[in-house]
Amino acid sequence: MVQKRGTSAVRHLLGVYWYMGIWICLSAGVIMLNKYILDPKMGGFPFPLTLTGVHMVFCSTVSWGLVRLGMVDAPQMPVNTYIRSVLPIGALFAITLWMGNAAYLYLSVSFIQMLKAVTPLLVYFVGTFFGTERWCLQTGAVLLVVVGGVLTASYGEVVFVLVGFLSQCASMVSEATRLTLVQILLQGQGIKLNPITTMYYISPVCLACLLIPFAVFEAERLASYTWHIGPGLLLGSAAAAFALNCSIFLLIGKSSALTMNIAGVAKDMLLIYLSMAVYG
Repeated sequence: MVQKRGTSAVRHLLGVYWYMGIWICLSAGVIMLNKYILDPKMGGFPFPLTLTGVHMVFCSTVSWGLVRLGMVDAPQMPVNTYIRSVLPIGALFAITLWMGNAAYLYLSVSFIQMLKAVTPLLVYFVGTFFGTERWCLQTGAVLLVVVGGVLTASYGEVVFVLVGFLSQCASMVSEATRLTLVQILLQGQGIKLNPITTMYYISPVCLACLLIPFAVFEAERLASYTWHIGPGLLLGSAAAAFALNCSIFLLIGKSSALTMNIAGVAKDMLLIYLSMAVYG
């Protein structure tokens, strides 16, 4: 019996590491691609809300199609759960993506990844507030050391623009809260959701939350924009974002929001050096 439990634990751990590796690769690819698209000196498409909206249209359409064709089973979502969990997650997702993509207009990838090193600490604090994590002084101290190490390693790459900095901070706080709520939804509501059905419920809410700010901040400028990138690049970015969202929900479902963000430190270090090599 003990041997079976040990084997099961090892398989689970290897599975988590496998999902973690997929998430790191997809996340790095989406970040580098979004930076290229949004940066005025590269893709020259300065519309973070539009890019985020394209991603959500793609995620909503694909997940809806898979569910409607019967390829994926979508469980019935109680109204209470939808209002208390899905709506806040969708709204927070919109803020995270909008503010996070907006930051690429002003800041280098390396500086953004430096800032993101703080996210595990934010997730831990939010998790202790919601009860998904238990407060432990030792864990908090370890996270502070990890965050401090990444900040120190990245110090020389800082290109500070206040608007970009505030956008990224808003994105991180929103992301920490969203990931904690996703963990509660996937692990604590008694509803069996897979990555596709999670997007089936959350992506349309996120898209709806983006419509008003899009109309206010980008619609008029987009109408008179001279396109420098092809639709294929936007479609590729949307497909990559869809795969990334699947990997996020899968990883959180198998581990926790905090585990994912601690693993994200390795991704941040990878991206700092990758962005320096590709974008300078």
